Amino acid sequence: MSIWEALAVFAAGIGAGTINTIVGSGTLLTFPVLLATGLPPITANVSNALGLVPGSISGAIGYRHELRGQTRRVLRLGGVALAGGLAGAALLLALPSASFDAIVPVLVGLALVLVLFQPRLAAAIGRRREARGTEAHPEGGPALLVGLFLASMYGGYFGAAQGVLYLSLMGLLLSDSLQRINAVKNILGAVVNGIAAVFFLFVAEFNWTAVLLIAVGSTIGGQIGAKVGRRLKPAVLRGVIIAVGIVAILQLTLK
Repeated sequence: MSIWEALAVFAAGIGAGTINTIVGSGTLLTFPVLLATGLPPITANVSNALGLVPGSISGAIGYRHELRGQTRRVLRLGGVALAGGLAGAALLLALPSASFDAIVPVLVGLALVLVLFQPRLAAAIGRRREARGTEAHPEGGPALLVGLFLASMYGGYFGAAQGVLYLSLMGLLLSDSLQRINAVKNILGAVVNGIAAVFFLFVAEFNWTAVLLIAVGSTIGGQIGAKVGRRLKPAVLRGVIIAVGIVAILQLTLK
């Protein structure tokens, strides 16, 4: 890896750490850069997953204020994310990368629709529950657990736009502010990247130079993303999520 390639990977790591903390989809920055340096797709994917772990942790620390009072929720959802991430990491080594190519843009598109109409959908669901005399499950219920498991499985497999999927699911099924949900999203991302990284350390090839460059860059980016993301109003944050998701769809369908 030349000095210019190393600088490009480092810069992509900063960008990925920043955007992952605010929304997600940082892999769409780092993965193409790693491929451009000549790394094989699987090696690039594995190196990327390892390198983004410190960035996810950095972003979660930056959102520590919004995480207060959510310990029980984080532990519950984190366990689901861990299982899904491990399953996805195993699938990465067992299945060809083309297996998810068709379904991922559809999933991201659906997630964007949910994010866009989340306030109206949540209000409509609330009115329907009131009419039936039932209360919402405080932690989202089985639907959220199943959705997060599948999203985490995808995250362990590849991870582009994983954060968008998390935000759409939790935004619709949890009665909480978008910033507090975003804080939980960062924890779940760290869990999925972390378990995938541990799995890959033993069974897959990776490039240590790429891992270290992305790790340092994403750690810096995680702090930048936390400072920027925490100041965004819900409507603005929702707009950023949708914009990033659209870019993700275009990149995934036009690659």
